[in-house]
Parts: sequence; structure tokens; C-alpha cells
Amino acid sequence: MSGAWTRCRKRCGRRCGGALWEALWEKSVRRTRAVDARLAPMANDLRVRPALPSDAPALAELRWAFKREDHEAPPDTARPLAEAERWIRERLGGGQWLAWVAEAGGEIRGHVFLALVERVPEPFADNDSLGYVTNFFVEPQYRNQGAGTALLDALTSYARGAKLETLIVWPSERSDPLYRRSGFQPSAELLELPLLTADGSTP
Repeated sequence: MSGAWTRCRKRCGRRCGGALWEALWEKSVRRTRAVDARLAPMANDLRVRPALPSDAPALAELRWAFKREDHEAPPDTARPLAEAERWIRERLGGGQWLAWVAEAGGEIRGHVFLALVERVPEPFADNDSLGYVTNFFVEPQYRNQGAGTALLDALTSYARGAKLETLIVWPSERSDPLYRRSGFQPSAELLELPLLTADGSTP
């Protein structure tokens, strides 16, 4: 997790439950409320808030809808929805994954996820965590109304408050312009080695 979380554990051990980390999360909630204020004039009464483990059923449904947009396989070939619901509930309850949701009419209409990636300690600098941004989705009827920007605003505001060193994302062609407008830039330092093809086989 973040350097703040690591320092908290060094001071008071596991028994404290990560008081400093919880404080950072509360700051994120306050910043998200500030984002809500900017969303007030927006159509459809959209608002953004941190996701909770209890949101897992709705988030699983949206995850499946998200992946079906670009997948032509018959619906009856999809993996069980319960797998996604269980995975999301466990990850959001474990502290290593965070997420934000956009709501309208009491329903979740979009989301973005953040995985906290620990760095190995070093002698001359803090080992502040990295953030991996993923699962960024807004329902088609709520796009181009500011929800995507508000979700990224909430995530990046949290990341700055938690002193994450860098945010990393592999954007889709559709989301790339929005990430760039939010300050994300291509990196000349990142290398990747694909180990599996789209069908799961080894290249």
C-alpha cells in the first residue's frame, strides 16, 4: 500500500487497523463531496462517491456490461456473474483496491478502480506506492455529461492526498482522450511483455 500506510504500520503495528490509511480515505470522501459540488449543474443529477463492498452486485453487473460492449460472444458463454461480485466485494474490503462510482437516480451508472501497488523499500527515498487505474466505465446513456471526468477527478485527488508516486493506465481507444485531458501522458520508460494472447494461449 502507500508509504503512509507503511509508516502507520511501523509505528503502531497491525492492531491499529491502519488509522492513518483510514484518515486518508476520509479525506478522499471529503474531496469527492467537492467534486459533487462541481457536478451539481450537470444533467441527470449525477454524483460521485467512493465505492463500498456492498456495491459489489451493481459493480459486477456493470463490469459484465462493460466487457460485453467489445465482445461478440453469446451471453450464455460468459463466466458466472457471481465470480465478479465475490472478487469485487473481497478486493474493496481488503484495502488494496479502491473504486469510485457515479450515481444517478439512486443507481450506479459508472465506475473507476484503483489498485495500490507497493514498491520495494530503498535506502535514499520513500517507497511510495504506485496506482494502477483500470475498469473505467460509464453507461452509454450517461456519457459526455461529465461523469467520466468527475470519476477521474475523484481518483486523482485521492492519489495526490495519499502521495502515490505515479498513476499507470492502459487506456482503450475510447478512453484515451479523456485520460489525456485529465493529465495522463505517454511514458517512454514503461515496457511490457505480453505473456498470453486474447484467447489465453501463449504467443
